[in-house]
Amino acid sequence: MISPGVKRNLRRAYELMRARFGHLHWWPGETPFEVCVGAILTQNTAWTNVERAIANLKAARVLEPKKLFALPESKLAELIHPAGYFNVKARRLRSFLRVLLLEFGGDLKRLFAGETSVVRARLLAVNGIGPETADSLLLYAGGHHSFVVDAYTKRIFQRHNWSLASQVHSPKPAGDYDKLKLLCQAALNQKAHAARLDYWQDYHAQLVMVGKHFCRTRAPRCDQCPLQPLLPKN
Repeated sequence: MISPGVKRNLRRAYELMRARFGHLHWWPGETPFEVCVGAILTQNTAWTNVERAIANLKAARVLEPKKLFALPESKLAELIHPAGYFNVKARRLRSFLRVLLLEFGGDLKRLFAGETSVVRARLLAVNGIGPETADSLLLYAGGHHSFVVDAYTKRIFQRHNWSLASQVHSPKPAGDYDKLKLLCQAALNQKAHAARLDYWQDYHAQLVMVGKHFCRTRAPRCDQCPLQPLLPKN
């Protein structure tokens, strides 16, 4: 069972963040495929760097599965250079493209078809795609209800004592990432269908804003943070 206080605070947190930032309309991308590419490129880098890399792909007119996969790996790495770790990310992109093209005919709808747990396992089997990237792909490109947990989420929840205040039981042992993901999904389940999808998409984006601008690793700006009212009293 989730503590009623934690559930109440998590739902209140969204209201406070949304009041400060408005709806953030995240994830930026003109197509689901662009969202997928961005989700892979954003690993361990700032989004501004990803934007520059995607701009390079668009300028080269290769931002579609077949054209991107046809590029020599060295050329792909050159184009995505602004995103950092470009050689590693070129290999990861190609791993994703190989599965998309060879197993699903380049059709993202086919890749994302099925129960969320099945599709998530399918994505996690791709070299270079971990839980956070898989959930980003599911939530923002695939239209699946799969909450995204990142470093900002972990930091914010730890400082508010939300991650330790409740246990969500899973049918199988879960790591810290999955425990936090299950906590969020169980607490933030009051909306249905498309409304829940939008809610979870925007909730994650709101947490990113708080983590970037207020709940920083060093010198957090708690006094100016929209979540300040929800900090523990002692």
